[in-house]
Amino acid sequence: MCPHPDSPHPGSPRGGSRVLVPHPEDLAWVRKFRKRLASEIPTVCRFVQEELGRGSFETLTADIVPLLSACVWTERHARRLLRARSVPGKSIWQLGQRHRVIRVPLGHVGIIATWNYPVQLLGIQLMHAIAAGNRVTVKPSERTPRTQGFLLQVARDAGLPESRLNWTRSDRDAGEAMLRDLRFDHVVFTGSTKTGRQIAECLAKSLTPSTLELSGCDSAIVMDEADLRLAARSIGFAVMLNAGQTCMAPRRVLLPAHRAEPFVAELCKFLSNSRLSTSIDTPAATAAARAVLAAEKEGATRRFGDAGAGQWPVVVSDCTPTCDLVRQEHFAPVLAIVPTDSDEESFQIHAQISQRLATSVFVGTRGDESAIAARLGSTVVTFNDCVIPTGHPGVSIGGIGASGWGLSRGAVGLLSMTRPVFVARTSARIRTPLDPPTKKVAAKAESFVRWWYS
Repeated sequence: MCPHPDSPHPGSPRGGSRVLVPHPEDLAWVRKFRKRLASEIPTVCRFVQEELGRGSFETLTADIVPLLSACVWTERHARRLLRARSVPGKSIWQLGQRHRVIRVPLGHVGIIATWNYPVQLLGIQLMHAIAAGNRVTVKPSERTPRTQGFLLQVARDAGLPESRLNWTRSDRDAGEAMLRDLRFDHVVFTGSTKTGRQIAECLAKSLTPSTLELSGCDSAIVMDEADLRLAARSIGFAVMLNAGQTCMAPRRVLLPAHRAEPFVAELCKFLSNSRLSTSIDTPAATAAARAVLAAEKEGATRRFGDAGAGQWPVVVSDCTPTCDLVRQEHFAPVLAIVPTDSDEESFQIHAQISQRLATSVFVGTRGDESAIAARLGSTVVTFNDCVIPTGHPGVSIGGIGASGWGLSRGAVGLLSMTRPVFVARTSARIRTPLDPPTKKVAAKAESFVRWWYS
């Protein structure tokens, strides 16, 4: 499965990537890609409907619009982010030196795509890699070959030659063959933690860096003074979105016990007036149904839906912090309600979960959001909302712990598709003396250093 660690390295520019970034032609391609994709929205929606059973409006708002917005954001901000910059703050002894940092492409970037948001996730990763001057090879998901194949063809038709963009077959074996037969400067993978570990082990043999966006198992923390109706509607929407097949969707709600019952009432009221617009992955639904049944055997109470009968979403209250439904990942619209003795206990239970992508916190009066966010151990923290703010095109996402490493999207995601090169130039006339000093000069230098740095 793995490339030989000593195999030839494509690199830049021999690998088909640019030498310096940003290149005007690459940013022009981003604009053409955006316009072509916008003109093909009905076709994209049809492919997603056929492959995932998702309604057109949800595909438009949750999958296509975030990609189009990211293109606009990149067109506006890439030059500023990627331009060469001076490095200030040189020491007094660095006479005649001028320091800059420039950005250069990584070289050859491999993307192993996922299926749950087949347009947004692959599209942004691809668009940033190309905008940063790289060449890209994509392995489409076996679940959405037509959708992602069409997206890649739109990218090619917007002006990318084969030297900049290629893709493999979509079957499972194609990903293994891609990593075995090609050498990459960076690999981006989005998918399960199990597969992510296998890819990390493979890439470690050739010391190939990677971005791994893996499974989430995130919390929604409802604090004592929070607006319960607002929290219930926001969390309920996030659970319903894409039939719960969103890596950053909440899997558990942690809240004080005396507020649990009114929260569940508001949540069930909201869910009763909503409906799923996406089909649920069968293996994921089966696994979630088993977890719900196990939680009920441990004393939890099913309050909405019936996983066994295929009635989604499912809400289970009075869950213990240690039950599988609370602690283990699943990929279905199921929500565990965990009553706690205090806000502090809610934070403590959250801290015991190893997979974190985005945490939602619902508060009352404005508190110290930075202090709360810092203790949660997540890359993204949203207050009084759930999932929706993560669609901001300037916001980066990334996992903590078993949810992976590296960041994609936003400014950090774009920069991660380049590497910094630090360039120093020294004047031929004014420069640090190289000849050994006399004792008198050395003594004066020592006295000066003591004075200067004291």
